[in-house]
Amino acid sequence: MATEFRMELLPSDPLLHILSFLDFRDLIQVSSTNRRLNELSKHNPLWRSLCFKHWLITDDERLQSGRSWYNVFSEYYADLGRYIHYYPLLKRAWEQLTSFLRQRCPRMIVSLKEGATEAELGNIEAQIGCHLPDDYRCSYRIHNGQMLVIPGLMGSMSLSNHYRSEVLLDVETAAGGFQHRKGMRCCLPLTFCFHTGLSQYMALEHTEGRRMFESFYPCPDQTAQDPAAVDMFITGGFCVMHTVVLTCYFGKWKQMCMSSGSSFLEWFTTYVNNVVTGEYPIIRDQIFRYVHDKSCVTTTGDITVSVSTSFLPELSSVHPPHFFFTYRIRIEMASSAHPEGACQLDSRYWKITTSDGNVEEVQGPGVVGEFPVMTPGKVHEYASCTTFSTPSEYMEGHYTFHRLDNKEVFNVAIPRFQMVCPPFREPTLRTVSCPESSDYTSNFDGSDCGNGDEDDFNGLRGLNMAGLEGAWCPRHI
Repeated sequence: MATEFRMELLPSDPLLHILSFLDFRDLIQVSSTNRRLNELSKHNPLWRSLCFKHWLITDDERLQSGRSWYNVFSEYYADLGRYIHYYPLLKRAWEQLTSFLRQRCPRMIVSLKEGATEAELGNIEAQIGCHLPDDYRCSYRIHNGQMLVIPGLMGSMSLSNHYRSEVLLDVETAAGGFQHRKGMRCCLPLTFCFHTGLSQYMALEHTEGRRMFESFYPCPDQTAQDPAAVDMFITGGFCVMHTVVLTCYFGKWKQMCMSSGSSFLEWFTTYVNNVVTGEYPIIRDQIFRYVHDKSCVTTTGDITVSVSTSFLPELSSVHPPHFFFTYRIRIEMASSAHPEGACQLDSRYWKITTSDGNVEEVQGPGVVGEFPVMTPGKVHEYASCTTFSTPSEYMEGHYTFHRLDNKEVFNVAIPRFQMVCPPFREPTLRTVSCPESSDYTSNFDGSDCGNGDEDDFNGLRGLNMAGLEGAWCPRHI
């Protein structure tokens, strides 16, 4: 005889095991099937894993709340459900960043602001007349940016007479800088530097040649007749959104936007990853946005030379073509070297090749006016800079040393390192063609720029960026 299987007669353990493979959407749908599944679908262990997956809730946090895992999930979803695809990524990024900062840059921690509310973000949208992307809103629910202090959370850069430190703006301050002017319409500032006035912006609309939600540094086109012509150095991708209508969860219908591209999420999480993995060095309690290519290391005898580079958008322009880079060089003598191997740097030689095939050679005494002595275990680091009229170039060369005991002269190789400016886009308003690039490669003198002290900030406050052109020669090496 055929046996009738009834749901209420099936054992709980295999049913709970099956339910453990379901995501919260499917679990809620199953709960409406019958009384038995409704009871099983609220089993605490099922929602414990979902709370950790989507909201990163720990056992201690749940115990402190005094609620069941199901209720905890329900409450978080009611508050943050529209961000469920972004929240775990952004929450984890913020936790990694704050944990790192407590150890390495503790004064930045106190500058972080508590998260904004949904009502506050809604009021900002009404104020600027544009929708904020959900990944941006989600991040600002966790931390509402940073107080207007130095150093900035989003990285610093320092040369002998130039300093930049970018603050991550809170949403209220960002809204105050929202752009309505021609050439920058519907652009929201993400960062701000007191010393240079530099900001990274996020485009909130597809307009004036920009893509929605991409981030960029604006760069005025100095060759155009229209002052609203603005080039842009792109710092983050754009996001293509499509709408998905979900079923009713916890008594609420939700319409959610899913990302098939990347925007604020990529911009922020990429930066955090570079910080916490050590890609960006920490120098005197500040994050410096130097990028180190692991192949840019070479060893000659007991001396190792490595190079990292950084692009400076605030000193660069697309029209006229003027691309400014700084590079940081680390020279280290192995601690296992013999004491009689002690030596002193005498001179440097550079071979510079631009992307259009031009080659220049430069040599001169010392590095940034210094002649470092290297002994076993000694490390010498310095920063210098270069400008060029093509979007990329690479440099290589050698240092000449002499031994302190017997005056023996020898060369130490500098690895080849490439400098490439970020992708850039020209404005739709430009009306005058760009002059020939040769007009912006003159006056090359091959001198060093910068003294290697990343924290020499004297005389930098109140810096007038309009006057910088005369302060920097087109190429410093």
